Amino acid sequence: MGAAAAAAGGHSDAAALAGAYPGAAGADGTASAVAAPNSASEARDRHDVPVVITRPRRQAEPLARAVTALGRRPVLLPLLDIAPVDDQDGLRCVLAGLHEYALVAFVSPNAVDAAFAHIPRWPADTAIAVVGEGSRLALAQYGVDDACARIYRPRDPAHSDSEHLLQALDLDAIAGRRALVVRGDGGRELLPDALRAAGCAVDTLVAYRRAVPALDAALAAALADLLVRPNDWIVTSSEALRGLDALVRSLEGAENVAKLQQQRLIVPHARIAQTARALGFTEITLTGSGDERLLAALQSRA
Repeated sequence: MGAAAAAAGGHSDAAALAGAYPGAAGADGTASAVAAPNSASEARDRHDVPVVITRPRRQAEPLARAVTALGRRPVLLPLLDIAPVDDQDGLRCVLAGLHEYALVAFVSPNAVDAAFAHIPRWPADTAIAVVGEGSRLALAQYGVDDACARIYRPRDPAHSDSEHLLQALDLDAIAGRRALVVRGDGGRELLPDALRAAGCAVDTLVAYRRAVPALDAALAAALADLLVRPNDWIVTSSEALRGLDALVRSLEGAENVAKLQQQRLIVPHARIAQTARALGFTEITLTGSGDERLLAALQSRA
């Protein structure tokens, strides 16, 4: 059965799409310097290297189309399964009261998507904070941009994380007022704790669940196939990267971990690069936030 048929037949996104690898073209520190190829031959060789996109499928597909437009071959390998929370009534109830908050922070595009399933219109007096460019673009898909809302984001796209978002916030303006942090299960506490320290009354809202996909036979075969040759891996989540490492360690053959560590990673955030180094990766390109920077890195060798 082909990958597309497998996906239609009910396999997980990760297994079905990764299984398309052999012939597939699939449908958020200072940014690292990226060097030009040393020769025309090197450029051609790199052009033949597949690009593994590890985002959840909904966010992966637009990037895959852009990769294809560069003449590269994308492989979709979602390393996080995104699912709705069970208590949709509770989620809807909190989001109905957005006008009561001075600030609402979305920690990821998935948080934006999960919340806006229940938001008919953004309240004009409620400011928004986003950690990275992906979340800003997700807001724009729902008609929310700088023209209709105050949107805080890190000043430098190369530093897209909660630490740098906090530096961009007008904390004096929201001190003593209410703030809401919309996130997935198991999210970091740094942003809520910092807002509380600044004098805000902070609520957190779990809008979606995430989990590393189970290692079934199809996913194991896809991973083993990917590891026999070099690939460019776009990894936009530390959790996804740790999940990838755990999945590969579950494969038969101790050599697979070393093969994984030799793969080239392209990451948008310094925190993901730090996770990669801790896991033993040595070829890491840090781009800064935004798909355009990820795409630029694909055209060069770090």
